Amino acid sequence: MTEIKSQFDPNLRKIIKKKKQVAVIPVGSIEQHGPHLPISTDSDIVTEIARQLSEKEKFLLLPTITYGVSFEHAPFFNLSIKESTLHTVMTDLCISLLANNIKTVFVINGHHGNLKPLKDIGEKLRILSKNRLRVFPLSYWHFMQREFDHAGFVETSLMLAISKNVKMKLAKKGLVTDGMNQQQINDLGRLAEKSFLKVTKNGIWGDPRKATKRDGQIILDEIMKNLEKKCQTCITRHSSKLHQ
Repeated sequence: MTEIKSQFDPNLRKIIKKKKQVAVIPVGSIEQHGPHLPISTDSDIVTEIARQLSEKEKFLLLPTITYGVSFEHAPFFNLSIKESTLHTVMTDLCISLLANNIKTVFVINGHHGNLKPLKDIGEKLRILSKNRLRVFPLSYWHFMQREFDHAGFVETSLMLAISKNVKMKLAKKGLVTDGMNQQQINDLGRLAEKSFLKVTKNGIWGDPRKATKRDGQIILDEIMKNLEKKCQTCITRHSSKLHQ
């Protein structure tokens, strides 16, 4: 792995010139995650996933874009950028990577609100670059079997596995969808995209109280195994169908 923020220009240019490089850009958010998880949770998790991916596959690791599209969490705390802003920033970064002769980029997404502005970015950049640049947006929760949550069991377990900044004594049960059919869950999800508070009442989707570090490590290992396989598939062009 080469973490570019710690590199010096001459050495970094030699690394890029030596062989074809693949870059990884983690994208997270700054938003409320209940009383027990820090507001940096999405950015913390996706940073660690991107770090492990880059280390295993020997990719270039870029600094995390820590701000995302999180307006739905108001009036709870969030620092948000517009969808158009995130789309523009990611487009500019990828074009800049191409100018430095880096032609394959994985955008690892850690926040649901970022899905829309990242969805078609690969196709847009392929056209803009006249097929010289390949950009693959991948959301990490698509690479695990468990249903994702927000500050619930899954996200809290992942944070316990990677961080000491978790206050389990403050963990509270949030919205639990057990017993609901898929249509009801989908309807709640659409409403939550507009107002997370109206749906969850306390800002938590799921129940974090039984989350453990061990469970978090198991989930993280599953994500990494499936994500690494997907990245290799993208690089070797065996499949053009991407998770988004």
